[in-house]
Amino acid sequence: MAKIAYILLCHKDAEGIIAQAQRLTEAGDYIAIHFDARAAREDFDRIRQALGQNPSVAFAARRVRCGWGEWSLVEATLLAVRAAVDAFPRATHFYMLSGDCMPIKSAEYASAFLDRDDVDYVESFDFFKSDWIKTGIREERLIYRHFFNERTHKSWFYASMDLQKRLGLTRRIPADLQIQIGSQWWCLRRRTVEWLLDFCAKRRDVMRFFRTTWIPDETFFQTLVRHLVPEHEIRARTLTFLMFTDYGMPVNFYNDHYDLLLSQDYLFARKISPEAKELKLRLGQLYAATDVHFPISNEGRSLFRFLTGRGRIGRRFAPRFWETESSLGRERTLLMVTCKKWHVAKRLVERVRKVTGIPAVDYLFNEASTPLPDLGGIQSTLEKRTRHRRALVRMLFDYWKTEQLVVCIDPANVDLMQDFFADRSTVRLLEIECEFTDDYLIGHARRVGLAGERTPQETINRLLPTIRYDVRFESDRIRDADFEALYRIREAATPAENAVPLAAFLGIAEAKARVIAETDYLFVD
Repeated sequence: MAKIAYILLCHKDAEGIIAQAQRLTEAGDYIAIHFDARAAREDFDRIRQALGQNPSVAFAARRVRCGWGEWSLVEATLLAVRAAVDAFPRATHFYMLSGDCMPIKSAEYASAFLDRDDVDYVESFDFFKSDWIKTGIREERLIYRHFFNERTHKSWFYASMDLQKRLGLTRRIPADLQIQIGSQWWCLRRRTVEWLLDFCAKRRDVMRFFRTTWIPDETFFQTLVRHLVPEHEIRARTLTFLMFTDYGMPVNFYNDHYDLLLSQDYLFARKISPEAKELKLRLGQLYAATDVHFPISNEGRSLFRFLTGRGRIGRRFAPRFWETESSLGRERTLLMVTCKKWHVAKRLVERVRKVTGIPAVDYLFNEASTPLPDLGGIQSTLEKRTRHRRALVRMLFDYWKTEQLVVCIDPANVDLMQDFFADRSTVRLLEIECEFTDDYLIGHARRVGLAGERTPQETINRLLPTIRYDVRFESDRIRDADFEALYRIREAATPAENAVPLAAFLGIAEAKARVIAETDYLFVD
């Protein structure tokens, strides 16, 4: 049975560290602590006094002053790892934690999970070929020596690097290493850790190299594990659930995230907010529990993107400015149909094709699989279609040799609607108002990845009002845009009532519009 030695790097919250250590060791595991030398000595003394007699707790031989991006973080980790290896001969796995981490599974579940496969868990992706680094310097992290901290001595950091560039003082990466990069939150087997410590003792050249790289905690363990362990014994993932905002900052979890965290396919989560005392209490009790079943749905990141992504359409940021293309043509008429239930809009558009003969296209800006003719590649991706939307639609008019064209568009794309309404052509918009049951919204959440078949009911119950509001919000934005030619048909209306706006929208007689409105399966889910 797996016995875990937790490697804890921390720099604050002495009482929280004491509680975390007691919680983990009471469940039968071990912990080795490195407390940042920058932190108050009295806080460290309090931790030593509270935990010093606990045989399942060890302390790094010395405290290092740690700085973000510096070698000191790796040095502190190695000190704690060595302490754990020496103090806990029965430990089978070594799991890297911070003071902001909390378990989101029971100790029983964690042991069974690690027993399942004889592998190491560490994110390790090719440093040069992967897109793990989103912004900032890349190869400069490695080929130049970094003696200053970019955050605390920014001018010295860049002056030193620029001087090395001008003098051509680049250095070679150790020839036998393929540099990897990934999250610093790993879980390694005892054999791997012993190999790694032995490698560090023998390869002083590698240690010298990493001492002056920038942000080595993202490359040191990731590279050496990949160097020492066969690839089939590595899972390139972390067992700690963490997310980042669109500003690159870690997401904090609060009391109401309990069910969401438990349903993720991870053993720990960070960062838990210091104010989330109830969450910490519940997660602490969970770790010692037995016979707990954990349905895994793994919808956390997609749910977060959905909720924060609302800002991208004007709730937090200004709308994106789309580049403009030339006009569709002054004599042409673009007819846009918008509906959140895509299948309803597609059925209506199909009936319009058959009854009126007007060419029509489904959700060409939202659905990559929408059938389109070959237009020279402009139609090949959603990104190209959206960027060159006026050119794309103008080419569709030309392709079908028509002066009228119907397209479907999602209600969220108000910016696209506004761009088309700004054109010199005639543009009309038809909004289809549908009824949304809870069952439909749940199905929608599953289809778009906001929830899974095993998502806890409590999470779904909290998600439903947000999705329902989101649908209403999109409709309100269409109204607020004050489009000159906006028509609306409703599921709750009769065919006769819907025929009137439908006739005006399409520019056809009401009798023909009535034929379309009377489609009996139009609103069936």
